[in-house]
Amino acid sequence: MEQSQGEILPNLLIDACGWVAVVDSGMNIDLEINRTIGPSDWILPNQVKLELEKMGEQRTNLLLDLLFSRAEVIESNHKHTDDALLILAKETGSRVLTVDKELKRRLIAEGCGYLEVVKDCSLRLIE
Repeated sequence: MEQSQGEILPNLLIDACGWVAVVDSGMNIDLEINRTIGPSDWILPNQVKLELEKMGEQRTNLLLDLLFSRAEVIESNHKHTDDALLILAKETGSRVLTVDKELKRRLIAEGCGYLEVVKDCSLRLIE
């Protein structure tokens, strides 16, 4: 489906562990996101960006240049990353890319959806 001019794209909040799982799986992230939720705007809370930059000091293959060039980094005043992701998801109706079990539990409890990486190197939408 082609995006019509002026169409508002859904937001996808990206968690650090979700991004690492995507990279480790070797999947084509663009194809998988389009298959599951369609075109979307990637959102990266500043806490997640800091976590990924720290991880990037240990691992060079995290494709951070790709992520940082595609995602809009937003400021959040919440100290804990999971709190920031949950509150942003609730406020904006965004889905969250994550593999964090506790965060997924919290998202579902609050009526928020998420994308998770599954074993066959694809994404699955849970709502």
